[in-house]
Amino acid sequence: MRRMAWVAVLLGVMVFSLSAQESWMDACDLRGDQDHTEWISQVMQSIATLKPGMTRRDLAPLLREEGGLSTRSRRTYVYQHCPYVKVEVEFVPLQGARDENPDDKIIKISRPFLEYSIYD
Repeated sequence: MRRMAWVAVLLGVMVFSLSAQESWMDACDLRGDQDHTEWISQVMQSIATLKPGMTRRDLAPLLREEGGLSTRSRRTYVYQHCPYVKVEVEFVPLQGARDENPDDKIIKISRPFLEYSIYD
């Protein structure tokens, strides 16, 4: 009888331990999801600060040019901290300048989107 009591206690402890471990793991998963969600929110808020009327120069603190096809009036940019977060930007070229110019005016910025990197 005594042996059965010990087996029952041992099984109870094991079930409790597994349950507690599972709850802890679920909490860790939720925290990881929350961290990712907060980071994405910060990225979107950062990119939302860029507006038509700003210049090509104003993009530099947050974005960098991506490889691939582009023109002077349209280029894809990637977020500095993650090359999969991108925006398409359209410009009005500076009068008299032949090439891309830091003072080219932004006329349109797409919503941020995800895409694998393009390398030249």
